Amino acid sequence: MSHPSVSRSRIVLASGNAGKLAELRALLAGSGVEAVPQSDYAVDAAEETGATFVENALIKARHAARISGLPAIADDSGLCVDVLGGAPGLHSARYAGAHGDDDANNRRLLSELEGLVEGRRKARFHCVLVLLRHADDPRPLIAEGEWHGRIIDAPRGAGGFGYDPLFLDPEQGMTAAEMPAELKNRISHRGQALRALKSKLAGWP
Repeated sequence: MSHPSVSRSRIVLASGNAGKLAELRALLAGSGVEAVPQSDYAVDAAEETGATFVENALIKARHAARISGLPAIADDSGLCVDVLGGAPGLHSARYAGAHGDDDANNRRLLSELEGLVEGRRKARFHCVLVLLRHADDPRPLIAEGEWHGRIIDAPRGAGGFGYDPLFLDPEQGMTAAEMPAELKNRISHRGQALRALKSKLAGWP
């Protein structure tokens, strides 16, 4: 049985997160790959039962590849705050209970960190990207990226999504939500991971 090759021009993005889809499409622009959302193939959300970002990314990519019949790329990422023992981590999207409620998640994070001095508010965004040629691919491409910063005490900026309004990059002096998309895509955890993934593609038949 033949399987789709990564050289094919279409890859399904195993995500229903509009912000992630926009960023991944922008990061793939000019690569010759057409990234299409899993919703185009009636792929529902996979149940994320993994204990790590890598496991959850593999689960999502396999699910999307199996239903769509296309190569699939999946992202699993989250915010890890040092003083909270790495939380919200895997549960970043549903930290406050309801999945994808950014405002509630941000409010809970601010509550957890209330009163802590700047030096105890260190955090990092972590991203794992997985690319599968087909659902049963035994040799997935896996790439990771990490973006270090700290959590401020009030939201700033109108861009981005998730915890972006609270995540300050000290070198840039801006939150992720204040950054132009081009800058964010260049320095973010997701941008780092995708560049690493691209660098591996050449030697991966």
